[in-house]
Amino acid sequence: MITVTVLHPGTMGAAITAELVAGGHEALSVTKGRSENTWLRGREAGATAYDSLAEALSRSAVVLSVCPPQAAEGVAAAVAAHGFAGVYADLNAISPQRVRHIADEIRPGSAVVDGAVFGQPPGKGRATRLYLAGADSAVELVASLFTDSALHVCRAGDTLGSASVLKMAFASYQKAARTLAGVAHALADAHGVGDRLTAEAEVMVSAILSDPEYLPSVAARAWRWAPEMEKVADTLRAAGLPTDMAEATARVLAFWEQDKDRYDLPVGHALSRLRSGRSM
Repeated sequence: MITVTVLHPGTMGAAITAELVAGGHEALSVTKGRSENTWLRGREAGATAYDSLAEALSRSAVVLSVCPPQAAEGVAAAVAAHGFAGVYADLNAISPQRVRHIADEIRPGSAVVDGAVFGQPPGKGRATRLYLAGADSAVELVASLFTDSALHVCRAGDTLGSASVLKMAFASYQKAARTLAGVAHALADAHGVGDRLTAEAEVMVSAILSDPEYLPSVAARAWRWAPEMEKVADTLRAAGLPTDMAEATARVLAFWEQDKDRYDLPVGHALSRLRSGRSM
């Protein structure tokens, strides 16, 4: 049995806490300064509540930080202030720069593990992926907490930040795609063609993020698509809707303007063009 402090359990953190407890580990939560809802979630997940962070840390070999991303450094600093000497795993959706800052500057433990959670909270038949990166011994300790659980552990790499950048890359598509869908439906609804848009979407065959081999064809057509997105922005503006994402899409497409009709380009060329924005 390993004793783990989970800071601070929201919906995802509570589900992870429940997986720890189901695996035979002792999970601790800290109630001081937290809302009643946070305390209740921890208790329902099987965590033992402590009023004092110092006392919880003194009993723990591992700390899991599962908090709103804007609070990641604050939670790490609070742990560091108590001289915690165990393994600190940051499972928050933060940039690789921030997780390295936590490890190098805040130093909330003897080792910091970079983690990223993919999927819905584990349990009730849902399998969730936990990607980890960092020093082998620390990663192995955190991974051992979830053996045979609904949280499936994957190794993202040895370099701290690898798990976080994977999360950022995925979120950059997933969150933006859903936001774009909202804008698209708002525009169609404003003109009374919402049902038609839904019907068209239902017949689309889409595996966009899972098939990067199609990206050279996007680059080859970007010279046509960029002006089209500018017209989309005009249409959104006329409907009183946000134009930011359409305008940003036009600007990104312009990075490929020199690849007109070059459908045989390697995928790596298309990706490199976005990193540099210059001709190659």
